[in-house]
Amino acid sequence: MIIVENISKSYGSQELFRSTGFRLNARERMGLVGRNGHGKTTLLHLITGDEEADSGNIIVPKGYSIGHVSQEPDFTCATVLEEGCSGLPPEDGEQSWKVEKVLAGLGFRAPDLEKDPYELSGGFQVRLNLAKVLVKNVDLLLLDEPSNYLDITSIRWLTKYLNGRQGELILITHDRGFMDNVVTHTMGIYRKALRKIKGGTGKLYSQFAMEEEVYEKTRINDEKKRKKSEEFIRRFRAKARLGGLVQSRIKTLEKQKKLEKLEKTKDLDFSFKSSPFNGKPVMNVRELSFEYEPGRPLFSDLSFSIGPYDRVCVVGENGKGKTTLLKTMAGRLEPRTGEVSLNATARSSYYEQANVNSLADDRTVLEEIANSDPDVDNQRARNICGMMMFEGDSALKRIKILSGGEKNRVLLGKIIAKPVSFLLLDEPTNHLDMESCDALLEAINEFEGAVLMVTHNEMLLHGLAERLIVFQDGRVFVFEGGYQEFLEKRGWDSEKEETAVEADGKAVEKKTDRKVYKRLRSELIRERSKALSPLERKIEETETAIVKAEAELEKLHSEIEEASRSGESAKIADLSKRIHVCEKDIEAGFTQLETASAEFHEQKEVFEKRLDDLDRDGY
Repeated sequence: MIIVENISKSYGSQELFRSTGFRLNARERMGLVGRNGHGKTTLLHLITGDEEADSGNIIVPKGYSIGHVSQEPDFTCATVLEEGCSGLPPEDGEQSWKVEKVLAGLGFRAPDLEKDPYELSGGFQVRLNLAKVLVKNVDLLLLDEPSNYLDITSIRWLTKYLNGRQGELILITHDRGFMDNVVTHTMGIYRKALRKIKGGTGKLYSQFAMEEEVYEKTRINDEKKRKKSEEFIRRFRAKARLGGLVQSRIKTLEKQKKLEKLEKTKDLDFSFKSSPFNGKPVMNVRELSFEYEPGRPLFSDLSFSIGPYDRVCVVGENGKGKTTLLKTMAGRLEPRTGEVSLNATARSSYYEQANVNSLADDRTVLEEIANSDPDVDNQRARNICGMMMFEGDSALKRIKILSGGEKNRVLLGKIIAKPVSFLLLDEPTNHLDMESCDALLEAINEFEGAVLMVTHNEMLLHGLAERLIVFQDGRVFVFEGGYQEFLEKRGWDSEKEETAVEADGKAVEKKTDRKVYKRLRSELIRERSKALSPLERKIEETETAIVKAEAELEKLHSEIEEASRSGESAKIADLSKRIHVCEKDIEAGFTQLETASAEFHEQKEVFEKRLDDLDRDGY
């Protein structure tokens, strides 16, 4: 375990952490979330000792080993297998089968094991570095966006592997489904502090939202009381008979900590603009084939149509032709055979994550987006910059000084600048943080056009895909159905099919009983409603009681002012007591509201997880 105590860290005027900390206990697998640039990677560097905190302590037990994945190649062995074996601890030095198993899980084929590591692509070099860390059996494993370099089958394998590890884990990933399937705890970088809870991302974000809601209500109530007290002091400061009450209010105000209005957090908030067209199919693909090397086609005789509102996802291992298919459909590559025909009245737009070089280095963000389409005027371009989190002077930054993630946001901005009928998106979630991925999912859902998207993010696949184009084991085929249906009916060849053993010893396939699934889901939804409805009523009743008490308090303040003007000392004393009781009731009401809201969100998270587990298990 490790203990992080009261750390602070700044880079110039940018403050990341302010006197904050956490404890990572034995066997905990913790997801680390936060917006890009808010310090997730920096925190890992502080833990490894690659950077130092401005203040505070990081306590690591003696002999406690920490492993993290290098993004740069630094290989010393002749083959991939030998390089992987270099990561084995001394006691496992001869057990190369462990390395082969990990390499196979990360997508390496048997012929790859004899290659020179420097012959591998950049993504596979990072996978090899990951394999070396996994076989080391370190106490604490630090993973920073591993899914950026993994395909869907490797992510699924890594999920199972991490769940079977004995040691601790800190995981950074924009893939919420991957994180929630692995972690036991989640920690957020939240307003320069570290907040850790037991459970997944949904519970953490619900808690943040609830706390901000309660904080804001409390702040507004405190502000009202402060203003009334200040008005009372100003009005009656000169009246001797009310001197005691005035001094009491002054002391109360001095002791009362003023709650500052929370700084608004920036979110991607955008939508794709649709362009109407005539006719049904947006695009027809007929007998399409493509190859870079003669006799080694990436896909052959591939035919399908894209309807006006289709949501089609392209899935499969890396390097098998998914991006090539999109480039061919977008007209960037010429097919060997076949044709791609876009509806004559439709407009398409292609997002390619590797296409940041198409941006002009000397242009500003505003200029780049303004040049996306002739119909984009300066105000529209400004609005899109704001949507992409380039507000104010940030929109005047030159492209050449932007980070990779910022450049990808500019590419997205260029796409939403022009109305289109058909979006082709190649892994659009890379370089986006978790909140931005959620915004993208919502924007795609609301887009009134067709979408074809390459993604390894299973949350997006479950949420969007109506059809799949699957690259698997040298074949490419169209699957008519969603991702859950694909997992149930076809599944990934690299994963062994689960079997159950009958009493007579025969192995039979695990079957999905849809009737049982529907019954269980309906029962769970009824149970959720039964548990949450009373809490919702309690929250509503408490809010109503607070509003009534605040109205009563305002009335009492008016009455005490009137009594003060007429010099009714006895009435003033009585009203002061009633005001005190009323303020106590309001304070108690906010405490009850906070408790009830926390219980509601906790119960809601429990039922959402149970529903997710039921759906994932594929009943």
